[in-house]
Amino acid sequence: MQKDLPRCPWCGTDPQYVEYHDTEWGVPVHDDRKLFEMLILEGAQAGLSWSTILHKREGYRAAFLQFDPIKVARMTGEDCEVLRLNPGIVRNRLKIASAVTNAEAFLAVQREFGAFSTYLWAFVGDKPIVNSPGKLADIPVETPLAVSISKDLKRRGFKFVGPTIIYAYLQAVGVVNDHIKSCFLHRKTT
Repeated sequence: MQKDLPRCPWCGTDPQYVEYHDTEWGVPVHDDRKLFEMLILEGAQAGLSWSTILHKREGYRAAFLQFDPIKVARMTGEDCEVLRLNPGIVRNRLKIASAVTNAEAFLAVQREFGAFSTYLWAFVGDKPIVNSPGKLADIPVETPLAVSISKDLKRRGFKFVGPTIIYAYLQAVGVVNDHIKSCFLHRKTT
């Protein structure tokens, strides 16, 4: 991590947050396991800071079986209750249960489209949207694309996938690149 590079100001100086900004955020993801991981983490983040979730990421990986959607879909109500005692994750009953529900829905999408990646990237014609925000205030919290994907995911049974969560998800997995113009990663992640 180079300290002197111009970055999006939202990542601050926390080394873990800066590393996430520099190596993940806005980078196109086509791996289904990673797409599932980020969907669960973005849902867990609802109402909280991303920093909170980022610092609990390893706890989430352990709790949700390395984000294997097949294994997560098999988790029982008892498994979810055990997770409510786990300080390594956000212990919200609805968010924990949504991970299991979303795993089931995720697998259904994989069966229908061959891969979740195929489903997701079809919304943008398999090409990332590269925006050119001048400052953080220029980055929207949701867009018509996020609203459309959110509606479709909800129709398919997904939970914690509102338009704001989905827009953050699209940014996280590089479907949308919102690095500000002065950031060294602007237009470099596609």
